[in-house]
Amino acid sequence: MMNRVVLVGRLTKDPDLRYTPNRVAVCNFTVAANRPFTNQNGERDADFINCVVWRKTR
Repeated sequence: MMNRVVLVGRLTKDPDLRYTPNRVAVCNFTVAANRPFTNQNGERDADFINCVVWRKTR
């Protein structure tokens, strides 16, 4: 079973790629995604989604 998620947004900084002692790749990054509606002040807010990716993409 594989989970697939599509996030549309901006990276907040460069992804951080590290390896565990067993040489398994782990990548951490944060995506900033604008909300599709405005708040009471007429401004658009953004959600910051923390992501962790293990091993490799297929």
